[in-house]
Amino acid sequence: MITCYITYEVDPDQLEAFEIYAKAWIPLVARFGGTHHGYFLPHESANDLAVALFSFPSLATYEDYRAKSFEDADCLAAFQFAKDHKIVRRYDRAFLRPVLEGDLEPLRAAMGLTKT
Repeated sequence: MITCYITYEVDPDQLEAFEIYAKAWIPLVARFGGTHHGYFLPHESANDLAVALFSFPSLATYEDYRAKSFEDADCLAAFQFAKDHKIVRRYDRAFLRPVLEGDLEPLRAAMGLTKT
């Protein structure tokens, strides 16, 4: 699994429009086989920072989603909405490998501890 972590520099005066844009992408990512973990908008932080996290089974499936998104009418509408409202000043994308399940045993074994 690969998780795409996107940070956005947004126009603080366009947060309402950015939220409309964000809500549109959650089902669009799902349409192409991804799992969206949500958008995180400014609250008690910089007023121009937003974050999105979504996962795909592999980098190949993410790349397939990206290619298809440039042909999908709803995706194209979302891209155009963002452009028309000038909501995103810039964005940075990183790919991460998630750790989603906890396990104390590797820590205990690494420290030479026995289970109590």
